Amino acid sequence: MKKYCLYLITLILLTACTQKPDGNVVMASRQPEIYPDYTDVTIPQNIAPMNFLVREEGCEAVQVEVNSDDGSQIVVNANGNEVVFAMDEWKSLLQKPHKKPLTVTLTARINGQWTQFRPFCWTVAPEKIDPVLTYRLIEPDYEVWSNVELWQRNVENFDESTLSSYKEVGDRCMNCHTFSNQDPQLSMLYVRGEGGGAFLNEKGKLTKLNIKDDGMVSGSVYFGFSPSGRYITFSSNIIIPAFHTIPGKRLEVFDSKSDVYVADLQTHTIISSPLTSDSLAFETFPTFSPDGRYVYFCSAPHVDLPGGIKQLQYRLCRIAFDEKSGTLGETVDTLRLANQGNVSVSHPRISPDGRWLLYTVSDYGTFPIWHPEADLRLLDLKTGEIVEMKGVNSQKSDTYHSWSSNSRWFVFASKRDDGLYGKPYFCHVDASGHVSKPFCLPQKSPSRYDNMLKSFNAPELGKGALPFNAADVARAMKQQATPFHLHP
Repeated sequence: MKKYCLYLITLILLTACTQKPDGNVVMASRQPEIYPDYTDVTIPQNIAPMNFLVREEGCEAVQVEVNSDDGSQIVVNANGNEVVFAMDEWKSLLQKPHKKPLTVTLTARINGQWTQFRPFCWTVAPEKIDPVLTYRLIEPDYEVWSNVELWQRNVENFDESTLSSYKEVGDRCMNCHTFSNQDPQLSMLYVRGEGGGAFLNEKGKLTKLNIKDDGMVSGSVYFGFSPSGRYITFSSNIIIPAFHTIPGKRLEVFDSKSDVYVADLQTHTIISSPLTSDSLAFETFPTFSPDGRYVYFCSAPHVDLPGGIKQLQYRLCRIAFDEKSGTLGETVDTLRLANQGNVSVSHPRISPDGRWLLYTVSDYGTFPIWHPEADLRLLDLKTGEIVEMKGVNSQKSDTYHSWSSNSRWFVFASKRDDGLYGKPYFCHVDASGHVSKPFCLPQKSPSRYDNMLKSFNAPELGKGALPFNAADVARAMKQQATPFHLHP
């Protein structure tokens, strides 16, 4: 009883000490400076609270009012510059139907003076986003890959857990995790180096695979599942890092060799074609179309490297695939991307409904995360037109993207804040291809990004939590890898 009374007294005192606006409030004509920038964004109804920092110099206290068209309201009063919403109030407000955007009004005490800023809006989209995000936490320089971890995060709240950790796999580098059709019961990740391999997750059971044959230049690197889940298409790459001598350029990564294949996960065979493993070309970044009829990939004519790196430009291609017979087609189509200019294409990803193809363009090369000019493009596969995504791209690298299962949201990694650390950003895509302003993954503590010394790399959206953890991956490392062989 004494402990309860002490807690109650402390709570009352803290509440009493929280500063609130008085009658002397100055009206500002501009919107407030907040981080992350959540002003005038479209958000899913199931997103976690959009906590943020007020970046106004001299901010001593804040009040935030979030108002709905039905009269519902959330009010946050806090000392300092952190705005943190209560989970229950947030969920109650967002899950109601909204005919109009939510209005957010921020009033801040700055150097002793209360100032109310021009309101901004949150448009709540009717379509939900897939609830789980996986990503790799990695040093921002990438040539130093120690302490790499794969994580999953519930975007509806702040629950997170480790899928694979350097602590459990001998400080080896790990490739990114990828879902099959955003399904947590079928997915794959890679651990590089001795004892590593491809780890196939089937309903929580992990199987170590060695998807490589003597005739290939390396093991599998980039990959994607077929819609049935029986096949994966993957690239075999020899990846070379090189340092720039050009001022302002730090590191370039390129493939000295790369080919594209398909692997049958049932028969443990690798399907090849001279059209996708040509020694006179570099082929990489393969992905299946949602109907399984095509493998899309990027291809560039061979150039001498590293001297010819600026002439290394990839084009978007596709080759037919027959899931019944497990065979690749006899011709490669190069897709014409109108009005794209002299650019290199990478990371094609098709929306699950088959309508949109999202990809990255950069001036040259195959590792756009290092290119500040790297931007996202959206191709309408129905009309062949490229959607202009004003407000989506930044002056820094924007790439490594994936779709939500309903084709209405995508996530990508952006270095727009400081040019060094990548963070996950989300965009809404409506039926006509209009893409909303990106917003950053909310955090329980809005200052987390300021204190984070890792990049969020290769984010992937999934329909549920994955049924394995870092300890499971460590145990699977001890398995004998199932071999794969090239189909005769």
